Amino acid sequence: MKDQTLFDKIDLHLIRVLHTVLTERSVSRTAVRLGMHQPAVSAALRRLRELANDPLLVRSGGGMVPTAVALRMIEPAGHILRSAEVLFSASDYLDPLFLPRLVARLKAEAPLCPIEIRPLSADSDYQRRLAEGEVDVVIGNWPQPPEDLHLGRLFGDEVVSLVAQHHPAVRRGWDAQAWLQAEHIAPTPTHPGARGVIDDHLASQGLSRHIAARCPHFGLIPAMVASSLLVLTTGRQYCERFLNQLPLAILPCPVPFPRMMYYQLWHERSHASPAAQWLRQCIKQVASELVHTPTP
Repeated sequence: MKDQTLFDKIDLHLIRVLHTVLTERSVSRTAVRLGMHQPAVSAALRRLRELANDPLLVRSGGGMVPTAVALRMIEPAGHILRSAEVLFSASDYLDPLFLPRLVARLKAEAPLCPIEIRPLSADSDYQRRLAEGEVDVVIGNWPQPPEDLHLGRLFGDEVVSLVAQHHPAVRRGWDAQAWLQAEHIAPTPTHPGARGVIDDHLASQGLSRHIAARCPHFGLIPAMVASSLLVLTTGRQYCERFLNQLPLAILPCPVPFPRMMYYQLWHERSHASPAAQWLRQCIKQVASELVHTPTP
């Protein structure tokens, strides 16, 4: 069997089953953990055994143990899954209330409307997907949005830094040099060499900051900041939602940043569609309401 033919028979779901069944050493526990039926897990395991030309799991006493071949697969499979999670994680750079409120509004106004939220990454090719009708609208913050798409501004946000209340800068402040040298936490890049709007702007000024930690889960970062000396720099509106939940403080950035601008983008093919117009209006209204919603 040619390598490419073998590769074409493997998908991410199969890798997840492989990693789970080898670490759980049980078809039944794998089914529970992945929310699958046991026959489906057994079928996937049979397929994996055929692809590997190895039993992978064999009986030993009252349980199952991985074979030598399977043991060598555990870490590579885990690496693939971690990489996929980083690549396709939907880090919510917007207000954490935005998506929940948008979904609630859509279901209230159109209960039968199916909703599919997809992550926006460097490999999303969202312009093609908009053009082909695979997605209806794309929401994000671009310094220079694509000119060949329709654009609707949602809101602008001031760039600030979020720190723990016990951070020394809360008491004594900081200048640009101290801010750049602080321990920053940033989202994991979507691909090698990728930079977000913060580091893109710094690079345009000939500056760079000390990024001491990265995390693909943007919603977890404030909790990490609250128990450390890490600094998160992002939009004020996002940061303010966490002030009453965690011991955090917002500080101005001593390095000037332009406002973060959030937009929704859509293609000409859906510009006049009543359904697409309704969706864009819902998005605009929810964004507008959040801008004026006080921090809980």
